[in-house]
Amino acid sequence: MDSIGGFHEVENDGELSLVYHHPKYQPIPQTQTPTSPFGETVSDELPFQPLFLCPIPRYLKEVPYNYDDIFPVTYSPEYVISTTRSQHVDHSNYDDHSILPLFWCNNKEFDVDGGCYACSGSNFGTDYYVCVKHDKMFHKECVQSPSEIKHPYHPEHSLQLFYRLPKAPKIECLCCGRIATYLVYYCTRCDVVMHTICAMKSISFVVDQPKSHDHPLTLFPKQASLTCNVCGLIRKCYPTYVCLKCSFVAHRDCMYSPRIIKISRHHHRISYTSSLQSGEWSCGVCRKSIDGDYGAYTCNKCDDYAVHVRCALRKDVWDGVELQGVPEEDDITQDVGPFEIISEGVILHFLHDHHLRLEVSILYDEKRVCQACVLPIYEDTEHYSCMECDFTIHEICAQHRRRIQHALHPHPLTLSGVSKYDTDTFRCNACDRSCGGFVYMCPRKECTFDLDGIGDGDEGVIENVGLEMRVEKRREPLRPVYIDESGWFGSAVRRCRRFNKANAV
Repeated sequence: MDSIGGFHEVENDGELSLVYHHPKYQPIPQTQTPTSPFGETVSDELPFQPLFLCPIPRYLKEVPYNYDDIFPVTYSPEYVISTTRSQHVDHSNYDDHSILPLFWCNNKEFDVDGGCYACSGSNFGTDYYVCVKHDKMFHKECVQSPSEIKHPYHPEHSLQLFYRLPKAPKIECLCCGRIATYLVYYCTRCDVVMHTICAMKSISFVVDQPKSHDHPLTLFPKQASLTCNVCGLIRKCYPTYVCLKCSFVAHRDCMYSPRIIKISRHHHRISYTSSLQSGEWSCGVCRKSIDGDYGAYTCNKCDDYAVHVRCALRKDVWDGVELQGVPEEDDITQDVGPFEIISEGVILHFLHDHHLRLEVSILYDEKRVCQACVLPIYEDTEHYSCMECDFTIHEICAQHRRRIQHALHPHPLTLSGVSKYDTDTFRCNACDRSCGGFVYMCPRKECTFDLDGIGDGDEGVIENVGLEMRVEKRREPLRPVYIDESGWFGSAVRRCRRFNKANAV
């Protein structure tokens, strides 16, 4: 049976840390006191380092016939020549075979190749393994991962090694907050997941000078229902640090909360504060009440705007950039206009090379459509026509800003007249409809967020004002609407508050 991995205490220069060990693969050095918070007995003899099995046949042995989204990996990581072959895979490609260790590799080169083939992570260390047969590279931690470990962040239960396919329900790593897929450690009782790399990292027992508190914080060794002073929440399964001097409590991920950030739900920067002034506060993201006795983010320019800490740091709300010490830029929505006025009634739009003349349709022509919203140019409708080609655009569509900050995406979006796809259509991430014409795109390569550049067609342009949305019709304004992010297929649905109240059950 495979031995269980765990942690032991190490004191270095007066600082206490918890360091991962395994009785066979990564034993406690003899120069250190073999004490363990889990009461494990450690042998004085250093075992011989075994050969390790390639992770590919190791987890493929476990693939069930029905191909579940997640399944346990119970086989030992050691390579044994007499190991029985898997019955579910092609033996010619996935017979048991050992892999070769590589020490002090170049992280950047490893990162370029896409990272570890077992966990899809990259740039985590310097010791790796290479499989010559499959031409793949693996983290040392993924190769040597035992089937079970005991971790200080989740002391109540052991964590089992699992293989989690990307189509499984998304869940974040308890340690780093990234989505955990492929080879992970998992507690089936508490639904807690850790990357193999994260699960074997050393843990600081005492954290000095955290951003959220003036005194050192100490790891609380047990899970307890303690309210975090930073976020105001009780998250039992999250690692917690405490200050015994002043009864301060903080989750591990809350301790390093940024001081100044920019979120997609507000035009100004917001800053962290340890408490709010007395009064009733509503979160600018989730719209629920905020307890002023705990931390929150507030706007220095808007006296009535505040956001829950966890709401502000959501990946779909915050871009992950700390802005403390960074000069504040002007509001991106007030950038250079979308066109240059050449003369009275004549403009040069930034998405077209020729001059456009303002006209009013006299007759309806079903073949003439606006290049921005792909809707017809009806009679008595103001529009711009190109003086050299067939380009036509509604007068109101020509006014759309070059850049916007949308409530559903943390990065600014740029208006484009050309789709980045081979087809002339794109899928709007807000309404989940197939759209054409102008598109607001995220300029970052890693993002695939697209937004219909015109919004609700005949009803006009949707302008973001925090989470609240205002629909501006060409002739008269409509009721305010807000975004319900629990729409079908995860897309946003715009709803009217009055309608919801009138039809509430």
